[in-house]
Amino acid sequence: METSITSALAALAGTTIGGLTSVVANWLNQKSQIRAQWLHHERNRRQILYRDFIDEAAKCYIDALQHNEADVSSLVGLYAKLSRMRVSSSKPVVQRAEDIARKILDTYLEPDRSFVELHDMAINGSIDLLHEFSNACRDEFEQLRARQF
Repeated sequence: METSITSALAALAGTTIGGLTSVVANWLNQKSQIRAQWLHHERNRRQILYRDFIDEAAKCYIDALQHNEADVSSLVGLYAKLSRMRVSSSKPVVQRAEDIARKILDTYLEPDRSFVELHDMAINGSIDLLHEFSNACRDEFEQLRARQF
């Protein structure tokens, strides 16, 4: 009788351990998939936000270089995107975006630039207001990719 009880208990223990192993493996797999999906969604959402910010900032900056009167509706859109970044973006990205907004506002206070001056700025690279922001975004995306794997 002892051997039959021992055999039954061993079979029960094996079944329990096998079942628990399966449950834990499925749970870990599901958790990993959900995390990968969230990171993918987050990266796509930020790419859209950063693209829109770059478009808006470029338009505002060119407008500021050519006019003394601010395009308030464009600036509102720029600051709305900046505020959205403050919610989810890394500090370096937000800092670069704030630098861009500040530079655009300062540029409205400067004299208008002629086409020749704009050409010279393009040649020497000083018109590229978005370079540091783009680098900060790329660094942030690399960190998100590293977290995914």
